[in-house]
Amino acid sequence: MNDLLTPLQAFLFEHGVEPLFQWLGLQAYVENAYDAVYLVLLGLIEVILLIAIFRPLEAWRPVEEWASRRAVGLDVLYTLLHRLGFIPLVLFFLLWPITYSLDRTLRLHGFMPLSLEDIWPELYNHIWLSFIIYLLIIDFMGYWIHRFQHRLEWWWALHGLHHSQRQMSYWTDDRNHLLDDLLTAAIFSVFALVMGVPPSQLVIPMMLTRMVQSLAHSNINIRFGSLGERLLVSPYFHRLHHGIGIGSESGELSCNFAILFPIWDILFGTAKFNEPLQATGIRDQLSGRSYGEGFWVQQWLGLKRLGRALQGLKA
Repeated sequence: MNDLLTPLQAFLFEHGVEPLFQWLGLQAYVENAYDAVYLVLLGLIEVILLIAIFRPLEAWRPVEEWASRRAVGLDVLYTLLHRLGFIPLVLFFLLWPITYSLDRTLRLHGFMPLSLEDIWPELYNHIWLSFIIYLLIIDFMGYWIHRFQHRLEWWWALHGLHHSQRQMSYWTDDRNHLLDDLLTAAIFSVFALVMGVPPSQLVIPMMLTRMVQSLAHSNINIRFGSLGERLLVSPYFHRLHHGIGIGSESGELSCNFAILFPIWDILFGTAKFNEPLQATGIRDQLSGRSYGEGFWVQQWLGLKRLGRALQGLKA
């Protein structure tokens, strides 16, 4: 992949990105911009794979038949903004000064982060074992972040946007409030800082995670079998999480929080298997509550719900 992408990365950077950054007076970020071009190219590959693999599967064996896919259109926008790097770039500029300052302060006080390889040097000789361990750690963190997104009323005020899609498809994974994205990115940034993990080492694990999440959100009527359902999150397993009255709830009523591996739900008692599927969405939508139909309307309504939650009211 590097042999294919690196020449294209260099061409785009030299003839487009670098001149633009110089014109904007952002020369200090040029090195980061070079890496960002690579991430955008990976994101483009992701989008192509999404369409090439999941769209035919949804047409072949859909859970729900839709007369129109119009409601999916906004989720496509969310996905393009995320996977092609626009939202991650904004998050980077917001978080980089904070994480840089924190890293410098910790080092000045003698804190030198130790990676897993430093703790267990044998991992240097077993790259796949190292990859799997990091993937498990990331997924474990993702499980608890997701669980708190439902348990904390103020966080659910933001996360509810993700659950408000009534036509859930492989595009739905990135349908998030921007402030929700910022909080999640901040947590993973601190994790990378404490663990001494260069962000570049998280690219492939995060890319793999996103692809599995897209599959989990897809409108595909397939199951992985009794054992498979317990090894990897399936579209059925995650659709239960989005079902009205089953998973799309705040507080302790929800279930199936796992991002990749259902083992976390099994260990912590939040797994549900073999429940009948329900329509996706949030219960209060049935009584007429709107979560918005446009990007900026959805963002604004999320902030209003957050304001209510911070006042101790039901979000």
